[in-house]
This record gives sequence, structure tokens and C-alpha cells, in this order.
Amino acid sequence: MIDITAILNSLAERRPFFHSEADFQYAFAWEINLARPKVDIRLEYPESTENNRYHIDVRIENKDEIIAVELKYKTLSDPIGKEQYKLKSHGAQDQGRYDFIKDIQRLEHVVHAAENGKEFTGYAILLTNDSNYWKGNDISKNTADAAFKIYPGRILNGHLNWTENTSAGTKKNREKEIELKGSYKVEWKDYKSQEDNYGFRYLAIKV
Repeated sequence: MIDITAILNSLAERRPFFHSEADFQYAFAWEINLARPKVDIRLEYPESTENNRYHIDVRIENKDEIIAVELKYKTLSDPIGKEQYKLKSHGAQDQGRYDFIKDIQRLEHVVHAAENGKEFTGYAILLTNDSNYWKGNDISKNTADAAFKIYPGRILNGHLNWTENTSAGTKKNREKEIELKGSYKVEWKDYKSQEDNYGFRYLAIKV
């Protein structure tokens, strides 16, 4: 069995942060290759379900299991590190939360459609140094993305949608309601090397 948490912990020692989401995806896949050189790893792998075709960020396969991983990397614009990193300020946390939960839904569709005789698991992973993602646990406030909050201890399940007063700009290309078949507890963890974690935390939801 491949331990995704162990992979992230070892990756943090080598790469405490990344230039971009693509950089994160490649480094994550390479870390798995270092730990388990005999497994088969594919990036942007096409997975088909009954009604859709998805491209999964990282697909890992060995003789007993398949793991499909979707990765998100959201940062603030803090220039840090010896490698002259200049991290983007992504903002739009409401859309970022929607996209992350959408990844969970996508993985549900892929995992449930699998017919290969192997154990098939999905992981949606969000790595960020933007504390707005794990703060804001007062969902009674009528914010546009109240249903998509991912504060610690939150249970994600059922039908999730924008509030009625959400602007068209916020919902652009994200108009559809998200329906989760499973139930998932939000548990943030520090993404930390022995030196520091530079404010980064990650959320890994297993499907």
C-alpha cells in the first residue's frame, strides 16, 4: 500500500514549496517514484466513466492497487526561499473551495466506475499557505460559498451549492451544484520540513 501522507511528509523535506501547481504535480509524482520505483505513474491520465471522461492529475498503479490523485496548489504572493520563488496571489478562495470539492466529486465518479479487480482509491489534495482556506467556520453567515467551506472538523456531504445571491461572475463555469455520495471530514495538517513549514498546510480527502 502506498501511504500518501508519508509521501507528502517526505516531499516537504525536499520541496517546502513550489513555483506552480504543475511544479507541485511533477514533484509529487517524482517523490512516489523515489519511494516506490516499480510502480506505474502517469500524469494527466484519462479515466472514463459512464457519462464523462476525466483527466486525472496523477495516477499510480501497482499489482494490488490504483490511486487517482487530484492536486490543487493555492498561494499568497510571498517571495521566499533561496531559489527566488515568487508565489502568485491566487485569491478567489470561494472558487478555489468549489474547485477542490469538485475534485472530490470527480474522484467519486472515477472510483465508483472502476472495474479492474484492484483496490481503487482517490485522493483530493489541496496545499496552500492561504489561511483563508482553513478559517471561516461560521457557515451561518450568508456568504456565497457557505456550502463549500473547508474549515477543520467540517463534514462534506450531500448537495452543495452557491447561495441565491451569488454573482454570475463568481459562478462562471462553476454553476452546477456539487453532489457528494460519500461523507468526508476536513482535517488539515501542516506541510512541514524539519526547518519550517512556511505557513503551508494541506488537506487530503480520501475517496
